[in-house]
Amino acid sequence: MTALGAATYLRGRAGALAPGILMAFTIAAAARFISEHYGAPAMLFALLLGMAFNFLSADGKCVAGIQLASSQLLKIGVAFLGVRVTLDQISSLGPVLVLIIPVLIIFTMGVGLLFSKLFNRSVSFGLLTGGAVAICGASAALAISSVLPKSETSQRDTLFTVVAVTSLSTMAMIIYPILFSSLGFTDTQIGVLIGATIHDVAQVVGAGYAVSELAGDTATYVKLLRVACLPVVILLLAAFLRRGVAGGGARTPFPWFAVAFAAILLANSVGLIPSFAAESMDWSSRWLLLGAISALGMKTSLKEMFDLGALHIGVVVAETVFLCAAAIGAISFI
Repeated sequence: MTALGAATYLRGRAGALAPGILMAFTIAAAARFISEHYGAPAMLFALLLGMAFNFLSADGKCVAGIQLASSQLLKIGVAFLGVRVTLDQISSLGPVLVLIIPVLIIFTMGVGLLFSKLFNRSVSFGLLTGGAVAICGASAALAISSVLPKSETSQRDTLFTVVAVTSLSTMAMIIYPILFSSLGFTDTQIGVLIGATIHDVAQVVGAGYAVSELAGDTATYVKLLRVACLPVVILLLAAFLRRGVAGGGARTPFPWFAVAFAAILLANSVGLIPSFAAESMDWSSRWLLLGAISALGMKTSLKEMFDLGALHIGVVVAETVFLCAAAIGAISFI
């Protein structure tokens, strides 16, 4: 291909992708505006606003861009999450918590598989919701869904999980500080519990600092430890699924974005990433994930969401209750 031919191809490709990508990030900007001015979860509103434009994903100029935003741009956004946590922050929590948090993640995902079986849901749904509840809410749901086998319901399950964990996180942000205080825990213990149990980072920060500065700092670090477990979980799931153990023998691509997440985390930990670059990557990650969830919203209709039924909700609620009870038990035992 000549240079002129390559330029023509790239120009045509950019023209095909631009309308869908522009629409996704326009919705993301609207969601961020609502979040900043009314205190609403940006992820949830990006999803709901995206659903209002579902007709754009069926046919027309936006289809290619919507697909790119909901797949490749999503993976880049997840990879950039690595700048939010360092090894120093993890080590500052002490060895006991560094051991407890992965154990809570493993058992919560196990409970997700158990309840998905009891409620006649798929293995993929149990892994998706269990990982979202155990690790970091909507961001984990998006990352895990990208390595799970694709099916007729996989996209709808992902969007349901985002709505469910975001809604439960908002409720927990209000209820958990009151609950943990009434149980007689110290501010440090409350911070650990908030960081270990609430799904989304924003709600963890809000709940922690509503108690005290100490509780807020502790909650943030514990939450970041959960986020740091994301690439490990993704890689293990990918290895499991590539062998065709789950999903009816389906194989999934290797999740290089999870490797990039871990590499960025390590590079940031040893100071290889300048502060301005880390801030830019963090900012880019937030916008890429918002754009991705907007695109996913455009690919799903409200009717499909309502058709899921109460059993889907039951799985996520059971996982959330288990995680809270297990974290309380662990802190009380320590």
